[in-house]
Amino acid sequence: MELLELADRWVHFIAGVVWIGLLFFFNWVNSAFAPTMDGDTKRKVIPELMPRALWWFRWGALYTWVTGFLLLFLVYYHGADGANLFEGQHAKATPADWGPAFAGLFIGFVIYDVLFKSMKSQHNVAVVLWGVIAMGFAYYLKEMQGFSDRAVYIHVAALFGTAMAANVWMRIWPAQRRIITAIKNGEAPDPADAGMAGLRSKHNTYMSISLLLFMVGVGQTGMFRYGYLPTIAGVLVISFGVCWMLYAKAKKVPGF
Repeated sequence: MELLELADRWVHFIAGVVWIGLLFFFNWVNSAFAPTMDGDTKRKVIPELMPRALWWFRWGALYTWVTGFLLLFLVYYHGADGANLFEGQHAKATPADWGPAFAGLFIGFVIYDVLFKSMKSQHNVAVVLWGVIAMGFAYYLKEMQGFSDRAVYIHVAALFGTAMAANVWMRIWPAQRRIITAIKNGEAPDPADAGMAGLRSKHNTYMSISLLLFMVGVGQTGMFRYGYLPTIAGVLVISFGVCWMLYAKAKKVPGF
């Protein structure tokens, strides 16, 4: 089991680097480069570049998601000692203990998807509500399920990761496939596809900053010092600001 967990972590991090690296490339490099191409250049470059990049992007997302869920089971759900899942308890975790949290990850994407589809004209409000929902999920796990702080942070990260992976396969990739086909055929892509792919990719970029800290920093006990809700709120706000600044910087990086 230890070797399986180690191998799974290894694949999880490699796939995550591929996925998030390409996510940052699309949002901070390609988004500034693409508008500089004329029509003929787009017809030559995009059908060759984007399918290759999107292949690594979507499969990186899938492998990150699958190996992440396997880690949830190996570290938090499967073991006979529930110390990782519960605060100060060492009883074996049962499906009744972790089932609601696990289901909440999928329900979370449905809520996220409906939220941003129904609040297109109030996008900033939807962003705030999504953060509040994530904190509400954390509160439920901690106060009603008795999860440890570590387990709460990991599940909030998994909530974001599930929404991000679903975005890739259910929203971004289908739209990009139609966009690439249109450009290859010399046609104008549907603006709705470009809007959908761009917005959901931007959402993923913002969520990824918080997700990475929750995943990597969960072992740093200093994160627990100020309480889980203030910590989560602080990480979300700081991550939003950092990502916003990186978007602003990306617009100013020149070519030769």
